[in-house]
Amino acid sequence: MRENRTMTSDAASSVSVPTTSSSTSVAGRRAYRGRVVLPHDVLDDGAVVVDGTTIVWVGRVAEAAAAGHGEAVAAAGEPQPGTTILPGLVDLHDHGGGGASFPDAGDADTARVAVREHLAHGTTSLVASLVTAPRDVLLARTAMLADLADAGEIAGIHLEGPFLSRDRCGAQNPADMLAGDPKLVRAIADASRGHLVTMTVAPEIAGVQEPGGVIETLVEVGAIPSLGHTDAHWSVTEGAIAVGSAALDGAGATARSSRLTATHLFNGMRPLHHRDPGPIAACLEAAKRGKVVVELVGDGTHLDPGTVATVFELVGADAIALVTDAMAAAGMPDGSYQLGPMAVVVAGGVARLADGSAEGGSIAGGTAHLIDVVRHTVAAGIPLPDAVRAASLTPAGVLGRSDVGALEAGRRADLVVTGPDLAVRSVVRAGETVA
Repeated sequence: MRENRTMTSDAASSVSVPTTSSSTSVAGRRAYRGRVVLPHDVLDDGAVVVDGTTIVWVGRVAEAAAAGHGEAVAAAGEPQPGTTILPGLVDLHDHGGGGASFPDAGDADTARVAVREHLAHGTTSLVASLVTAPRDVLLARTAMLADLADAGEIAGIHLEGPFLSRDRCGAQNPADMLAGDPKLVRAIADASRGHLVTMTVAPEIAGVQEPGGVIETLVEVGAIPSLGHTDAHWSVTEGAIAVGSAALDGAGATARSSRLTATHLFNGMRPLHHRDPGPIAACLEAAKRGKVVVELVGDGTHLDPGTVATVFELVGADAIALVTDAMAAAGMPDGSYQLGPMAVVVAGGVARLADGSAEGGSIAGGTAHLIDVVRHTVAAGIPLPDAVRAASLTPAGVLGRSDVGALEAGRRADLVVTGPDLAVRSVVRAGETVA
């Protein structure tokens, strides 16, 4: 499979990437200093050295000279108080931001507004998410987003639907939801030109987990099935996990990852009950067994901090992908927005369907950036390396990407330089300062 197990943080601290010329490479190297967040540790006085588009060394400042990077690190000077350096963040589930919505963007320039909004806040690898819509809309939007993926501006495409439960539709149009249709999956995959990375499906929908159904077809076309927007019972969910796991195992090296995902666990699902455990218990158990990565929208709105902390304790950061589920209002003021065909009102930073009631309808996506989700997760009591890993290395593994997701030598130079309370100061993507 393409999910690569890369070097540990200890190895990343001491291994350098060879360069062709010491004089040229020293002149071209740039160093970033501060607290450096590794996958399992924090270097309180650390440095990240970049040469071109690549990280060439990560370690403690005191070790830089011996590693041959003393000149570059010295040139960086003393960092500002509170400086903390994170890897570029990886968001697997993002519908938009900056006033633009991927499900509603008719052209690539509009979609880029959302990409740039999240990039400026530290998300250097973003998966653009669509919602349930008619076939022609899904195909057109997928093809448009594939252009951005071809250009390297997004990391892939996620479809949230259309094979979902009408009883758990959330902020999606139930009228456009369909029975499982493998032919439509193949058409979407063709339109994506290899960039379809995940699709959310409800296990109980006819045609989803049957032999030759949607789950097996998704794996066949190189995408990862994600379970969500479901009213399924525990046994039905367990069955879908077994089908997906078997398909991924059978795909071997061609699969992006060995694990399914669960779309925003808890949200859009039959609730957990002690006599009816439903999909939540099944996904948590499978995550503990290494079969599922669960998404958590840990933005302080979708989940109580205690819920986030409990899931981290149960399954660990290596089985959690923090996501935003962001919509057009991310980074924008309160007001009226669209999420596909659904009208949304944002009040107090919370997006809800505009159903005419005083309190509003269902939560309709998020308004936070992924760095905000990391901040909320740390505030819930999760150690900083674990929170960052769940927003970088773990989702990178879902994508099958070994070049992003961590501050390690040999990976792409994606860095987020933050100040106190993880406030973003600058963002570096592929060695270029972009914010």
